[in-house]
Amino acid sequence: MKLLLDANLSWRIVKKLSIDFPGVEHVTRTGLAIPASDKDIWKWAKANQYSIVTNDEDFANPLMLRGFPPKIILIRRGNLASEQVAALLIESRNGIEALDKSEHQGLIEIY
Repeated sequence: MKLLLDANLSWRIVKKLSIDFPGVEHVTRTGLAIPASDKDIWKWAKANQYSIVTNDEDFANPLMLRGFPPKIILIRRGNLASEQVAALLIESRNGIEALDKSEHQGLIEIY
């Protein structure tokens, strides 16, 4: 399972998640323009088989229109410190893994 952290999440989270999610990457390390557009992030994630981790609801709309991949992991807790985001994702690992394996689900919302 490969996770792409959106620009609205800190790049520092990558190190914190690398043991539990070995395929984690931050959008700023993809070679995309900084700041990258949501459309470019979507295309890159799809082409490279990543799921997008974000707290930006704008990624849910293309998912509804285009389907998946990429799959979306939407954090719904508001502004959190990097440590809190990492802990939340690690705590939600089973649900994220289920999303990754599902042929019918393209979105998980984490509260």
